Amino acid sequence: MKRIIARTTAVLLAFAAIFAYNTHDAKAEGVDVSAASAIVLEATTGRVLYEKDAHNKMPMASTTKVMTAIVALEYGNLDDVVTVSKNASGVEGSSIWLSVGEKMTLSDMLYGLMLASGNDAAVAIAEHVGGSLDGFIELMNAKAQEIGAYNTHFANPNGLPADGHYTTAYDLALICAYAMQNENFCEIVKTQYKTLPWEGHEWDRVVKNKNKILWNYEGGNGIKTGYTREAGRCLTAAAQRNGMQLVSVVLCAPDMFSDSMALMDYGFQNYQNRVIMETGEFIGDVSVDDGMEDSFSVYTDKDIVYPLTDAEYEQIKRSVHLDDKVKAPVNKGQLVGTIDLWLGENRLYSVELKSVYYIGENSYEFNLNKLLKFWTNTRMLDM
Repeated sequence: MKRIIARTTAVLLAFAAIFAYNTHDAKAEGVDVSAASAIVLEATTGRVLYEKDAHNKMPMASTTKVMTAIVALEYGNLDDVVTVSKNASGVEGSSIWLSVGEKMTLSDMLYGLMLASGNDAAVAIAEHVGGSLDGFIELMNAKAQEIGAYNTHFANPNGLPADGHYTTAYDLALICAYAMQNENFCEIVKTQYKTLPWEGHEWDRVVKNKNKILWNYEGGNGIKTGYTREAGRCLTAAAQRNGMQLVSVVLCAPDMFSDSMALMDYGFQNYQNRVIMETGEFIGDVSVDDGMEDSFSVYTDKDIVYPLTDAEYEQIKRSVHLDDKVKAPVNKGQLVGTIDLWLGENRLYSVELKSVYYIGENSYEFNLNKLLKFWTNTRMLDM
């Protein structure tokens, strides 16, 4: 009987697990940071490469605006025209000098928000996208829960001191990693200078990004600075090298830029993204009882990549659990096995293996129905 070669789809079940030995004491690894709380992780897998008191709840100043921007991008339209309210124009702190009644596209507002850290832009965006300030804050908190930032709560869109406004370095890193998946967000936060229109003036605004990582660090491509007296200096930073996207967060960090560069140096020097399962790897054959085909072969359909040290890469193991035999019919998407990828005793991924083809039952009833269907269709064509 004809043998079918069917590639099954490898479906990612478990996101990268965070292990105790993935995190390290700062002094033990030679990472010396001034920050009260710090973390660096690889953004695509979520693997924590280093942390220091990363689960302490702390104020985060204008790094809040990372969430403001991503909610605006997901719920707003970049071409929308935002009209500045009195409430937005009068906000204290850093500003892009918005006037009551001034109009600006949401796109330009976001550049003013993320480059110049405009508190006025944050409120104008929130009122426009959320319908009200409170409505937008609800969206921010809902998005935090969706991302998994469970120890985060927002009370405003700009990061000014407020009761119930806090995050952790870990949560903020998750939020940043999520935001860096959005192309529009990435384009905004990597921009060094931006010219914005200025109603009522003969010249335009020119805003400069406050994030020195963009100038001073190889591969730097984001994200956001922050400062208040209560929160201290805060920075979310990002850089990409050799296909690895790192995100670092430092909270209450007197030397925030040096801290962030030291954290990312540690990540790039000690880890690299490794392919631990390649597209097209043959996994095995599955026999089919009473089927129109007697078996099918199982292959992987994607690369699985994970950040590892040299020593860890040598320790990667896999365990394959594949059905020896299944009974027809075999449905498209039917689970036929799993692959578990391990680092020591810790499972990195569990990958489902599924059939991508339907294999019919080779039975008298099945063949009779097939013949009757063919006969009926033929008679209809003859009429």
